[in-house]
Formats: sequence, structure tokens, C-alpha cells
Amino acid sequence: MHFDIITIFPKIFNSFLKESLIKRAIKKKIIEVKITNLRNFSDDRKHRKIDDRPYGGGPGMVLQIGPIYRAVQFVISKFSAKGGSASGGKVQSSKTRTILFSTRGRKFDAKTAKRLSKYGSLILICGRYEGVDERVAKYIADEEISIGDYVLNGGEVAAMALMEAVSRFLPGFLGKTESLEEIKGHYATYTRPAEFVPDVSSRKKFFPRTPRKWSVPSVLMSGHHEKINKLRKSR
Repeated sequence: MHFDIITIFPKIFNSFLKESLIKRAIKKKIIEVKITNLRNFSDDRKHRKIDDRPYGGGPGMVLQIGPIYRAVQFVISKFSAKGGSASGGKVQSSKTRTILFSTRGRKFDAKTAKRLSKYGSLILICGRYEGVDERVAKYIADEEISIGDYVLNGGEVAAMALMEAVSRFLPGFLGKTESLEEIKGHYATYTRPAEFVPDVSSRKKFFPRTPRKWSVPSVLMSGHHEKINKLRKSR
């Protein structure tokens, strides 16, 4: 899968793409991530301006449609050259989906992540400042997505969350499909040691309401799978 991210802060993604499962997936060519700097598509060559004051007044600055249109067009043209197809501003190929992150968008969940994992390419537009020219949502993006009932400084963190959630559904990303919580379920997990004994003084100072010994439920070490499954379902 190809992730094409359009942002004015490309360096935000540096460490994210070089760690853990994302790094491994890139190395194994399960995913490909391209970062496009929106400022490269400004028609202001001197200052690389990509925002302006909102019509009708109001606080803050709004990302202009021109740079975003040209950036998405650039990304689509690259994809089209690899075998996709596009028509006008909106991507018509079923292999590509253009997403704008917005507080008004559809709430992102596992079902949406699984649906998006079926595409070959996702174009992610990261907003900033007071917002994005509404014509981006109307004519360029295929859909708007919100990752929660809160406001972030921009769409970059949302793009990382979406990228990670979608990638988990791609074959080979996790190593074992059984690792998906949607398959194995949600339950409390423990590992060694079976009994952890905190230092008395620190425990009383920092965790006064806890017992002297922090133990793993004995049923998990019993080897009785029926009882273990029953315990996990009860949590």
C-alpha cells in the first residue's frame, strides 16, 4: 500500500517512519510512504506562502486551495503513471482514496481502517491553522475523517494514527493475523514474573493503595484453557 502525505511539516514524520513495525513494513515493501511538502506547490516562490485570511472575516489563517490542488494533482499523476487512473480533480480509480482530516469528518474506527486497507493508495491531506479552504473537501477529497472528539494542532498526528491502524490489516505487517485485537479480542494480559514485590518504602510512597505482592491470576498458569478463556471473557 502507498501512503502519500501532504503536509507543511514533513519532518514531523521522521522518527515515526524509522521505528518499530512501520520501519519493518517499509523495509519489507509492505507499505510505501511518501511525504509531500505543501510549500513546494505555492505560487509564491519567494515566501512559499500557502495560507491566507478567511473570506467573511474571522480569526486565524486558512490553507489555500491552489497549493493543495497542485500537490494532490502531482501525487495522482505519479500514481497514474504506475497504472492507476484519475479524472479531473477527484481520483476515480478504485485503487486510490483521498482523505482530508477534519473535525467534521466521519469518526475513524477499526471498521473504517479495514475498509481503507483495501485500497492500493491513500492520499492524506493534513490541515493546519484555522482550517482548509472548503473547496478541498467539496471537490478534491473523497472523504473527511476525524480521529476523535477533540482538536489537534494539525492533521499530522491523525495521519500517523490512520497509517498505523490501516497497516495492521495488511498481510505480513503484524507477522501473525491472530495478533489483531479484532480477532483475539480485548482482555487483560500478564507476563513474568508471576509475583512482583515492590520495594516497601517506594510502594507506600507512590502506590499506597496496592497490596504487598502484585500477582498474576493463578488460573492463567493452570494450563486449563477453558477456565483461561472464561476469565478473559469476563474482563
